[in-house]
Amino acid sequence: MTREEKSQVIETLTAQLSDNANIYLADISGLNAGNTSNLRRACFKAGVQLAVVKNTLLKKAMESSDKDFGELTEILKGNTSLMFSETGNAPAKVIKEFRKKSDKPLLKGAYIQESIYVGDNQLDSLVDLKSKDELVGEIIGLLQSPAKNVISALKSGGSTIAGLVKTLSEREG
Repeated sequence: MTREEKSQVIETLTAQLSDNANIYLADISGLNAGNTSNLRRACFKAGVQLAVVKNTLLKKAMESSDKDFGELTEILKGNTSLMFSETGNAPAKVIKEFRKKSDKPLLKGAYIQESIYVGDNQLDSLVDLKSKDELVGEIIGLLQSPAKNVISALKSGGSTIAGLVKTLSEREG
């Protein structure tokens, strides 16, 4: 790879790192061609981009990025694959689901909405992360719940009052 090609790859990686708020680093070494193809298919279905990168180029891209990747630059050893996603927990779900059939991929680390996770032991907590849409839905549900209770109380109370008024007016007549 020439120096120009390397600088082009670094520019592309830097742009990808800047454009994505959810970045996973995984080790997919040891997967055969069939399993790698299945992993790529699973990523595509989940809306996750998967790319194998050179550690030195990724490290330079991280250093030239405007984000602070902290200790993620220190774990760039061995085989490294990048996973990008709009949803913070999508790559973690793909990895966890795929590991039901295989011992790979291993999670090296993740950068999720400015939070840094290091190590494969973080996989379960990353799977449990809620997306922005899920959180908004929960908040709306919580906000609607008291309003629904008030409305149903008013409706039931209103029909009772209306029934009493109707009964009293019929008695007088």
